[in-house]
Amino acid sequence: MAFINSVNIDRIRWCISDRGISIDELADETGIEKQTLHQILNGEILITLSQLKSLAKFFNRGILFFVAGGIVNENKLRTSGFRTLTNEHPNLDPDIKSLIERVERQRQIYLNLREELGEGDLPKFNPPDVPKDKPEFAATIARRWLSTNGDRTFNGYRRLVESKGVLVFRSNGYSGPWQVPKESEVAGFSIYHRNCPIIFVRKHAVQQRQLFTLAHELGHLILHGAGSIDNDDSLFAYRGKERDVNEFAGSFLVPNEALRDLSLEDKPASADKFEEWLRPTAQTWGVSVEVILLRLLGDNRVTRKDYEAYKVWKHSQKPIEGGRGNRQYRYREPVHVFGKSYVGTVLEALGSQQITATKASRFLDNIKINDVHRLQREFNAL
Repeated sequence: MAFINSVNIDRIRWCISDRGISIDELADETGIEKQTLHQILNGEILITLSQLKSLAKFFNRGILFFVAGGIVNENKLRTSGFRTLTNEHPNLDPDIKSLIERVERQRQIYLNLREELGEGDLPKFNPPDVPKDKPEFAATIARRWLSTNGDRTFNGYRRLVESKGVLVFRSNGYSGPWQVPKESEVAGFSIYHRNCPIIFVRKHAVQQRQLFTLAHELGHLILHGAGSIDNDDSLFAYRGKERDVNEFAGSFLVPNEALRDLSLEDKPASADKFEEWLRPTAQTWGVSVEVILLRLLGDNRVTRKDYEAYKVWKHSQKPIEGGRGNRQYRYREPVHVFGKSYVGTVLEALGSQQITATKASRFLDNIKINDVHRLQREFNAL
């Protein structure tokens, strides 16, 4: 049994405090005996390599983090964007906090690889100057800035947003480090950086929901120059601080011309018929019926009573299951999760021998080496 005599116990204690977990809870999570863990933290016994690996995995840290000297400097460990988000959400679920930190690490990998490739200045985020108090007009400017081309799928908009220096990540439908916990209400988040900000979208069986989350988070970056953590309530709020962002997202996805020919004379009396009424317009623009209703509400063409009645009816329907995908295409998952900008950079670094296939595997969610090479061959067609 290998014992480690150079572990920085203060760093383990910092992780415990940062995670908001008790020592006994940590013991249960890692499988380390409670008495043993207390003795380790009190300096009475040494920690084994196996125990340290268990702690490192739980805290989402490398082993070297726990053998480094000195106290943890959070300003160096975490970006200002991360600290701003977590300060605004002091009661943030620890698993979501770990996910945000994991996303930040992927961004740093991306930036480091671009620098090694001699393209360190490539990811430029230069959003247009928009009127902050006129979200609909701001959305029109943003559409022009992105050169929207009629591809109204999630991947179509994702490619356009990534082309402007934003990393767009999406959660995985499978259990693992890139899945949003099922019990969490978080639908997405954004992390602001002047260079290469991040948008994270929760995978959903209904692609229109993913698309609206993407547009909503883009609104935070463009309108506010700030990040945000959002749940379903904030994504479809029509009042309060999220209203302007939702107006931006709705107008961005569904411009005025989309509603021009929509006749209110055909509006059903009952909210349970709104789907049938608005589905053709929603399908044309790749959004949900709820987004169309929000646009009509913003134009005072339907009432709040209409919208609330629809939401009550919609929530009474059985939720759609699915969205897990097919694991026979495991080699494609990094593209779905990290986007083509990130994956393309990793593959470019591999092709130029800046990194090994083993390191590329690690950067691509630990897919197998054979899958790395298959992804290389088929990347341009994805």
